[in-house]
Amino acid sequence: MGVKVLVLGPGGREHAIVKALLRDPAVSEVHCAPGNAGIAQEVPVHAINANDPVAAVALAQELGADLVVVGPEAPLAAGVADALVAAKIPVFGPAKAAAQLEASKAFAKQIMAQAEVPTAMARVAETESEAAEALDVFGAPYVVKDDGLAAGKGVVVTEDREAALEHAKACFAAGGTVVIEEYLDGPEVSLFVFSDGHHVVPLEPAQDFKRIFDGDEGANTGGMGAYTPLPWLPHGFVDEVINRVAMPVIRTMAERGTPFVGVLYCGLAVTKRGIRVIEFNARFGDPETQAVLARLETPLGGLLLAAARGELDQAETLRWNANPAVGVVLSSPGYPETPTTGGTLGGLEAAEDNGASVLHAGTALADNGDVVSAGGRVLSVVALGESLEAARDAAYEGISKITLDGGHYRTDIALKAINGEISVAGGTR
Repeated sequence: MGVKVLVLGPGGREHAIVKALLRDPAVSEVHCAPGNAGIAQEVPVHAINANDPVAAVALAQELGADLVVVGPEAPLAAGVADALVAAKIPVFGPAKAAAQLEASKAFAKQIMAQAEVPTAMARVAETESEAAEALDVFGAPYVVKDDGLAAGKGVVVTEDREAALEHAKACFAAGGTVVIEEYLDGPEVSLFVFSDGHHVVPLEPAQDFKRIFDGDEGANTGGMGAYTPLPWLPHGFVDEVINRVAMPVIRTMAERGTPFVGVLYCGLAVTKRGIRVIEFNARFGDPETQAVLARLETPLGGLLLAAARGELDQAETLRWNANPAVGVVLSSPGYPETPTTGGTLGGLEAAEDNGASVLHAGTALADNGDVVSAGGRVLSVVALGESLEAARDAAYEGISKITLDGGHYRTDIALKAINGEISVAGGTR
């Protein structure tokens, strides 16, 4: 009997997880709730509210799931993992108390201080005068973060003090607090680390692209593309992150009685003063997951089940496809401010002619059978290649065949890395 897995979530990250699970010979069945039009073409989908702990447990029990994988942050913050654990169903995803690492920036700063993890200096502000004082202490560029869950979009980085203060005031008006930080120079890196509460297994580092337009211009988004591996990273980078960041945090969480089980997403800056943590997420990052899992050759189901059971120390050493992967995101017109959805998507099959994969995010099936856009980020096209340049060319060849009126994608994903334009402390690598 194989392992039966239920994946919770509606997006591109979940489509990537589903695809990777289907490649695992030990996995006999994969289900997804609520899924999207692309996921529905591959596995059964179930129209439940994945943020509802009662509904999630009921579906897992009805399916006889051996493992539940929680994709997005909202179900974690709602306590879905806690309810599954209480029902004795193995779950890959942290309990609500541990998911605070993402749900509260202030909590994450507390944990980092306790674990002596290198991060940006920061102040929590609850009033306009506190915010103004903190902005003046750190100076420009100003970094202002909404303390709560913002799906990657609650951060303003600006040279304009007035704009920074306005963002803080908007957060206060909504009943929140803000975290104001020193600006971190240097390129950003995403590293996913699997944890069973005590042991960790790192995946390969990736880099994503947050801004909507080429050249890192325009508004912050949930991410417009990603690539892996990173040829410019210093040797020993992953080991350093494990020793200085991931393990100290995992140990601290366990000592607090809130062990972290799932994937700790470490958002890092490689600064002149060394590695600094920008943020933690309590789940797979999107769109990096699409590129990272495309290269993972170790069966994913066994890894996630080992983490859920507290047995990661027995997991096999990860094997990776040596070929780089590049993923490019297609967004709806008007994203991220006011996305227009409902547009018909064409060319989805042609996009995969050259071996690229189309991973659906915000898509739905119309009554006439057409696939239509149903979210800000619609899909991503991921391709492997013998070089980063070949992977990038294949991804762009694929996405160029997809039609969506007013749809938008960046044309510079992975370009700086290919051109040798990314420098880290100690010079360009």
